[in-house]
Amino acid sequence: MSEVSVVEGGAEDGTPVPDSDENRRQVLYWRLLARLFDPEEQASLESASVAVVEDIGLPVALLDPAASVDSVVQRHPELAAEFDGLMTPEPDADGERDRAAEVRRAALASKVLLNIFSTGSGTVTAEQLARWQSDAGWLERALGCRPGDLRGGRGGAGRAGAGVSPTGTGVGTPAPDLSRLIPEIGPELGSIEAGLVQRMHLREVLADPALASRLTPSMSLIEQLLRDKNNLSGVALANAKALIRRYVDEVTEVLRTQVEKASVGELDRSVPPKRVFRNLDLNRTIWKNLTNWDPEEERLYVDRLYYRHTSRKTTPQRLIVVVDQSGSMVDSMVNCTILASIFAGLPKVDVHLIAYDTQALDLTPWAHDPFETLLRTQLGGGTDGTVAMALAQPKIAEPRNTVVVWISDFYEWRTDELFESMAAIHRSGSKFIPVGSVTSSGRGSVNPWFREKFKDLGTPVISGHIKKLVHELKTFLT
Repeated sequence: MSEVSVVEGGAEDGTPVPDSDENRRQVLYWRLLARLFDPEEQASLESASVAVVEDIGLPVALLDPAASVDSVVQRHPELAAEFDGLMTPEPDADGERDRAAEVRRAALASKVLLNIFSTGSGTVTAEQLARWQSDAGWLERALGCRPGDLRGGRGGAGRAGAGVSPTGTGVGTPAPDLSRLIPEIGPELGSIEAGLVQRMHLREVLADPALASRLTPSMSLIEQLLRDKNNLSGVALANAKALIRRYVDEVTEVLRTQVEKASVGELDRSVPPKRVFRNLDLNRTIWKNLTNWDPEEERLYVDRLYYRHTSRKTTPQRLIVVVDQSGSMVDSMVNCTILASIFAGLPKVDVHLIAYDTQALDLTPWAHDPFETLLRTQLGGGTDGTVAMALAQPKIAEPRNTVVVWISDFYEWRTDELFESMAAIHRSGSKFIPVGSVTSSGRGSVNPWFREKFKDLGTPVISGHIKKLVHELKTFLT
């Protein structure tokens, strides 16, 4: 460590305080690194950090590893706004850095980072998992996102404190470009959360309603529940289903806002508008009757009402969603099952849902209910897309009116046979959309052989945020 100069008597207990903002900032970050890589407390760094925090007017609780960000903010609510956008880039004012502000940000950022990346070892309780999830929400806020955006895509379903703007970037803070950051941070947070879930005695927690009520549903937790659901019964199974239902409802609400503007089919003006009040075109009615205005009585006499056309052409669009349910695709399975149910609720959309690993399962009867669909899936196993293709091809009755969405990492056994059948669907006039990843973080691995083949076919793999898939489907169905 480089030498840090200090002045005596800076803190109330006489602990030396670094003599410059740069040295204060350096002490805080050295303490963060020491805590992350060595669980043993470094006395000199701890005492110096306490002196710095006290000297800049922040609570010493920021340095307590056992204190959650929530608990600190509850005692010091004025700090909530400082965490929002804390770690987003800020332009320099005339090229000058605010060194004092950097020290303050270092103290706050160190708290969030330490709580997230220093998770200890041993068994994790439901309370500890909930605390970590809450702290992860504060990290996402510090990065300019809504709680849940980088982990599971719930987009604000996590706990949110005061000061979050409608864009989730903090009051008055412009949205940063996270396109390069999300693919790195999102999967890492998901991996840490999954590790914490694995360290829980989940079955024991689920068997106790009081403990189960402390769990916050997340993608990592849902994955464990889906894998273990056949080994649960009674109260544990009921609590597991309740958690899955909560998560499904939260994600459904987020995805529905992305889909809700999708309309299906063009207006059919050959069908007279239905003469009901909700279809009344008030502006057109007034405009068309302006010649009946009586200036003396100041009244408008209406001799004809005008109504909006609402009937749409009746040709239904058929949406066939095929989802790889092998272990590596659980995030996509959950998201696309929910997405299929939302589109199934739109008028004139005929949705079919197929899940597969080495066997295929037609889940179409339950496509409208993602909760029931997920309970019927069996995660894990190998991957053989040809069995799913055998179910999907007969469903294509009118190719020009059909879209096939195939979600997989495309690491298949029978690569040539499967690709040829996919290419045949594309050549028939159906819209074929290969999807390699529909996670919130954008993480996903796709077989390079398939990726190049799809590119040559003119149907490149969609890989990234689920919003890309929503956009493609809306374009086809509108």
